[in-house]
Amino acid sequence: MRVEHLPLARLTTLGVGGMAEVWTVENLEDLKKATQAPYRVLGNGSNLLVSDKGVRERVIRLSGEFAAWSPDLSGWVGAGALLPSLLQAAARLGLSGLEGLYGIPAQVGGAVRMNAGTRFGEMKDALEAVEVFHDGALHLYQPHELGFGYRRSALPPGGIVTRVRFRLSPTSPEAVQARMALVDGARKGQPKRKSAGCAFKNPPGDSAGRLIDAMGLKGTRVGRAMISHEHGNFLVNLGGATAAELFALVKRVQSVLPLELEWEVWGEVEAPEVSV
Repeated sequence: MRVEHLPLARLTTLGVGGMAEVWTVENLEDLKKATQAPYRVLGNGSNLLVSDKGVRERVIRLSGEFAAWSPDLSGWVGAGALLPSLLQAAARLGLSGLEGLYGIPAQVGGAVRMNAGTRFGEMKDALEAVEVFHDGALHLYQPHELGFGYRRSALPPGGIVTRVRFRLSPTSPEAVQARMALVDGARKGQPKRKSAGCAFKNPPGDSAGRLIDAMGLKGTRVGRAMISHEHGNFLVNLGGATAAELFALVKRVQSVLPLELEWEVWGEVEAPEVSV
């Protein structure tokens, strides 16, 4: 186990966030120690806006046995494993079921927790079983027990996803790669600058990005934060942006559109008083 004091800006895809005590755990005993005080769990740092002030709670990262997986994907997959690496392994093996998640820069545990996905598929579609740590012990769940919905799950209070089993179907590497290419093609136009993925949930029957574009909000800036020209549902860090500036853009969009934030917000974030 490793304990460090780090700026969370280093560990988030948005590149913003203040200091925190970061506990990197490698096994169950580490995890039991780390959860003896208030905590948060950090995956790959996507879909997350962290306060410039940081957070008071311990921040737990999963490593070691919690990031391991068998080369043939037949056994348990650690929640700390990177989803893009897993998809590439599945493609080489000709195992289908994860292609709808192509392009999502998450760890497995975070993808389960928020039921990450695209219009081509969600995390819940590929799950066979989920191991969750809570109340000092490991518990096994079937997917139907975890209340999956659109970008949400109903994990037990304080629950930490530790490992999962996937339900994958054998096919050819070429078929899996073709499906991934289809998903990738549909996601073209997403910005290359630092972002946390889609900022807002799509309302029923519509697209948050389309609505933001229709309101003429693309390109709106607050300091070094901007609503992307490429995709209206991406708020990007132009370099040196603060969480407060990004949150100001969130509030600007929500002042004209009733959109629910998809990002998770950690700590106290207040939008600055600026004209946008």
